[in-house]
Amino acid sequence: MVDIAARVHNHQWKIDPIVRSLIDTDFYKLLMCQSVHRNNPDTQVTFSLINRAKHIKLAELVDEGELREQLDHIRSLSLTRGESTWLRGNTFYGKRQMFRPEFMEWFEQLRLPDYHLEKRDGQYELTFEGTWPEVMMWEIPALAVIMELRGRAVLRDMGRFELQVLYARAMARVWEKTEALRGLDGLRIADFGTRRRHSYLWQDWCVQGMMEGLGKKFVGTSNCRIAMKRDIEAIGTKAHELPMVYAALAKDDATLKQAPYDVLSDWHVEHDGNLRVMLPDTYGTQGFLDRAPDWLASWTGIRIDSGDPATGAEIAIDWWKSRGEDPTKKMVIFSDGLDVDKIIELQKQFAGRVKPSFGWGTMLTNDFRGLTPNDALAPFSMVCKAVAANGRPTVKLSDNPNKAMGPASEIARYKKVFEVGDQDTFEVIV
Repeated sequence: MVDIAARVHNHQWKIDPIVRSLIDTDFYKLLMCQSVHRNNPDTQVTFSLINRAKHIKLAELVDEGELREQLDHIRSLSLTRGESTWLRGNTFYGKRQMFRPEFMEWFEQLRLPDYHLEKRDGQYELTFEGTWPEVMMWEIPALAVIMELRGRAVLRDMGRFELQVLYARAMARVWEKTEALRGLDGLRIADFGTRRRHSYLWQDWCVQGMMEGLGKKFVGTSNCRIAMKRDIEAIGTKAHELPMVYAALAKDDATLKQAPYDVLSDWHVEHDGNLRVMLPDTYGTQGFLDRAPDWLASWTGIRIDSGDPATGAEIAIDWWKSRGEDPTKKMVIFSDGLDVDKIIELQKQFAGRVKPSFGWGTMLTNDFRGLTPNDALAPFSMVCKAVAANGRPTVKLSDNPNKAMGPASEIARYKKVFEVGDQDTFEVIV
């Protein structure tokens, strides 16, 4: 097992590039990329870094030269022969050859496109432009780089013993969380913590801890490289990116209203089983389900990623019942800002009523709260989102207005089209 504290103290960053592989990314990015490569290969998109925690001045913490060095390193990466073999030959979600030969041939030749970086008001403005299949692959590594460079800046002046104690305390915290979850009957939990992790080495350590501590209750990781390295399941389906871009491409309000279902229609053609999981909150869960075509009721489950998770699950249960489906046979994946207490609460509340499952993210792979002076390593909310498609702005409404994004005029238009009324707000921690 890697001595993380010693590695950090020695500052041997040249042997520890933040992103080590093009598959050091979330599995759903590859699934979505294949779909985009097939259905929208020429769509032009812009992705931008969005720091929701404005009080954290990233451009004052993270050295621009180091940031450029890491981003340039990512641009030099390509699939290795072993990675290609794993993607081509492995079984994912019970299916062999998940990735089609024509997609793999494209992916094997991929080098990520250039980036644009500048400083403004203490923040970095980091954007990526180009064809959708290429640009979308920047999202996860860009976030991982920023988060880890921020951590390295905080750790740089710590001594060897201070670092050993810091990581010992953080490891004890992860293990205590694991012990708290171990006795939870019927638990199904996966690591979803790549994008806002403390570091690659730390995420890998957390995954190993979950494997040992939870056994079969730990069902896999969203990180493809760690899944390959540790011989565990790669977990993930789709993200808000797909409906946001499809909606931006809509020519009028009628096609805009249909766009979220066009996404799932394309997905339905490609995937079955546990990959048929809806993500309905991009433009409001209740309205999405009220207008949903009947064929969606047969899908395997739903992922809840904003708003009050219990309310979202209850809405889904009522909807399945109204469509003649048995909710006890449906999967509900909770994935928004989870930590131990909420996981335990939701598991007990919904076990037996649905098949609850959990995607545990930042609070698994980056919970250093209270372990450094001024809480300098506390996790914060940062995303990298598609902000434009073919020159048109994208919009996300969410079940939590604090997660909404897009121009104010377009947000107002989307609320009217999708009939979104007053919404409760929730604090966005991560």
